[in-house]
Amino acid sequence: MTPNPTRARSFIERHRVMAMLAAMLMAVLMVAPTAQADDTQRVVYHVDFADPTRYSATLTSINNLINDAEQKLLPWDVHLVLVGYGIRFATGDPLEGTPYAADEALNERRDELKGRLQTLIEIRDVKVHLCDVTRQEIGLSEDKLYEGVGLVGSGVAKIADLQRDGYAYLKIQ
Repeated sequence: MTPNPTRARSFIERHRVMAMLAAMLMAVLMVAPTAQADDTQRVVYHVDFADPTRYSATLTSINNLINDAEQKLLPWDVHLVLVGYGIRFATGDPLEGTPYAADEALNERRDELKGRLQTLIEIRDVKVHLCDVTRQEIGLSEDKLYEGVGLVGSGVAKIADLQRDGYAYLKIQ
């Protein structure tokens, strides 16, 4: 019996089409979980100001954003980047003799603001970054930073990196 070339081609074509359909199905199944991950609330907050009331409003905004994500059953990834005057909110040191020295308004609210920040770090998994350029500029020892505050080489570069990665930029006015 002689092989039928048309029949062999038809057999090969059917298998090729089945292989392509299987590959497409695998691609859809692999992408589906990724689409859900895109629902993550990705936000970077920028603090470069001295006003404790404005900083308090930033902490409230972070908490509200996370509450909303929780109600919608969405994951979140929130970063707080402290630059310049923002260093005042990363340490209990009075920063005397520096441009960032604590004033009466900060001293009155320091414990409250520290507690709220610690709650966001420990309970809400907010990542807090301090610009190391600012820290080095005033010679503040790393051990003077609040627990959970990490250092980044440049705060503005960290913000730019996060924005490039799709994070929304927020700065409370």
